[in-house]
Amino acid sequence: MNIMDFNVKKLAADAGTFLSRAVQFTEEKLGQAEKTELDAHLENLLSKAECTKIWTEKIMKQTEVLLQPNPNARIEEFVYEKLDRKAPSRINNPELLGQYMIDAGTEFGPGTAYGNALIKCGETQKRIGTADRELIQTSALNFLTPLRNFIEGDYKTIAKERKLLQNKRLDLDAAKTRLKKAKAAETRASQLNSARLEGDNNMIWAVEVTKSEQELRITQSEFDRQAEITRLLLEGISSTHAHHLRCLNDFVEAQMTYYAQCYQYMLDLQKQLGSFPSNYHCNNNQTSVAPVPSASSNVIGSSALTSTSGLVMTSPSNLIDLKECSGSRKARVLYDYDAANSSELSLLADEVITVFSVVGMDSDWLMGERGNQKGRVPITYLELLN
Repeated sequence: MNIMDFNVKKLAADAGTFLSRAVQFTEEKLGQAEKTELDAHLENLLSKAECTKIWTEKIMKQTEVLLQPNPNARIEEFVYEKLDRKAPSRINNPELLGQYMIDAGTEFGPGTAYGNALIKCGETQKRIGTADRELIQTSALNFLTPLRNFIEGDYKTIAKERKLLQNKRLDLDAAKTRLKKAKAAETRASQLNSARLEGDNNMIWAVEVTKSEQELRITQSEFDRQAEITRLLLEGISSTHAHHLRCLNDFVEAQMTYYAQCYQYMLDLQKQLGSFPSNYHCNNNQTSVAPVPSASSNVIGSSALTSTSGLVMTSPSNLIDLKECSGSRKARVLYDYDAANSSELSLLADEVITVFSVVGMDSDWLMGERGNQKGRVPITYLELLN
């Protein structure tokens, strides 16, 4: 029975507190009650935390889209994560394309030029798929997980304490309002003409004023304490930014590794395709001849097959002629090229440079010269001019 009485009293007290906060909040919105303003430093910290939360969510979600464009796959991974189970491993798009290419090349015949090229392309696509998988795993561990931990952990704690601060502020302002009303009633009572009523009313309202002042001191103390707790939590946002900066560096490094791998894979593939002869046997053992270059120009790889992906399969005879020619030649640049180091020369598509061979240089490179600039340039990026 005593426990039931206690629960009823607690429920009534909580309901009274909730009603008091609701009334105070409504009167503030209507401009009928004063509101205690937080100090400027605390307001700035709250704004910074909210801004951090909003942009962290946006960056996190868009990174997930970047790493996994398939929305159904993202939902599936989310469900498995909530069930605390490991999502089943699935083949990604580059790996699937690579497998199709390898199967097609095997079917057409590895001894044919097209079949061999398909197999080589398929193997490269599968390597890219593996690199893509490693990028996703590394980015999820080193970048997405810390961002998610902030949203689901640290910021939830901040939001909880911020809500408590809001409630303590409403309690404080409600106490100020009650004290203000009690003092106003005490003043009116002192002005009554009846000496008996004046004495009774003064005593009643004096007690009410004392009670309101005590309540105000308590609510003020609780508000100040909660404001300090919230401030300490919010000041940790700067540390959060520093941690997220380190995570961002890890993400950039993972992307750099991935794109460097892809570039190297495709560069190797281009060299392999460039070594194919211009004349080859098809599956039906009929000879297919590549287009013959015109007499007006000697194009590096002009007798090669140009695939729809833009890769050029260059005739080895032209490369040998170019490497063995004496003196310098003018050449037009076919594609932009960024120098990998100081020994190479960066190129812009359609510019004309001077090229010449150097004894002992790798067969895939020539020495290029543009004004006072000189460096190695890849043969497959050039077109010789008369």
